[in-house]
Amino acid sequence: MAAADTFNPQGDLVVGVDGSRESFNALRWALREAALSGQTVNAVYGWSYSWDMGPEPTTDEELATLRTQIAERLRDWVKQASQGIDISSDHIRLTSFRASGTSALLEIGSNAQQIIVGRRALNRVARWFSGSLSSSLAEESQIPVTIIRSGEDEDLSVQDEIANALTPGEQEVHFETPQSDTPRVRRPIVVGVDGSPTSQRALEFAAWLAQLNNAPLHVMFCWQLKDLRDIPGYETSVPPIDVAQKYANKVVDDLIAATPMPEGLEVQANVFHISAGKGLVSASRYCRHIVVGSRGLTGIDAHFLGSVSKQLLNLAECNLTIVH
Repeated sequence: MAAADTFNPQGDLVVGVDGSRESFNALRWALREAALSGQTVNAVYGWSYSWDMGPEPTTDEELATLRTQIAERLRDWVKQASQGIDISSDHIRLTSFRASGTSALLEIGSNAQQIIVGRRALNRVARWFSGSLSSSLAEESQIPVTIIRSGEDEDLSVQDEIANALTPGEQEVHFETPQSDTPRVRRPIVVGVDGSPTSQRALEFAAWLAQLNNAPLHVMFCWQLKDLRDIPGYETSVPPIDVAQKYANKVVDDLIAATPMPEGLEVQANVFHISAGKGLVSASRYCRHIVVGSRGLTGIDAHFLGSVSKQLLNLAECNLTIVH
């Protein structure tokens, strides 16, 4: 199935829920967005039988009872998550589906505006090698996938241990990272672009998200010479950095000009000579949400070669949307 070329701003927000803290945060985020946009939130619980459910059902009646219990559990989760959010019950749909979380979300979310999940609470190395629901969706989904980051940094405790192991003496130290004094909800939304059709779809999504949240939009192109391909006049030679910078500026300006923007949206172009992964991970510390296009790396290539979306999935310090 090809990625959709038409952005659907009123499609459902399909959220994966399973009772975890991460899925609760994702559901809260989706409900708040739907309260602003008027969209419908479809809370999806993809379940499979496990030992903690009691004896496995052997009759249709027992299976029906189990499904009822699961539906009630899902209803309780949504009721708890929607507290304090002004959204009508008419805009909330509950779906329980006997399948893996990934399969359920891909099937039910195939015609949605986006699929939303919480980022799995593993340290970065474990997330990279063991995979997660969010990384599976990012590779397989044909619609945007949004990954909601929990407020806590699950790596800090290990980083503290490293800092103390390498500090002479008995003094206790803490790993420190630079912080922004600006509350995250007042920070801009950033979209990473490279001039490709996929990055234009990412820009369109980011513009919608920025307008919805009354946030400024920064269109960021992090480039290296290998990303610019043929610069006129330098097809067979390496261009000077200032020439390449001007060309990169034009790539962004042309992309913005070719993309319909909501009226009144504050848009700023940023062009930096740095690898896209490193630049956008750095930006994630100072923005509220990053949007990028997927370059389509999967399987062993995604694990060992990496991609911009893969790096952000593991290292971003804010919410992330990957657009196909």
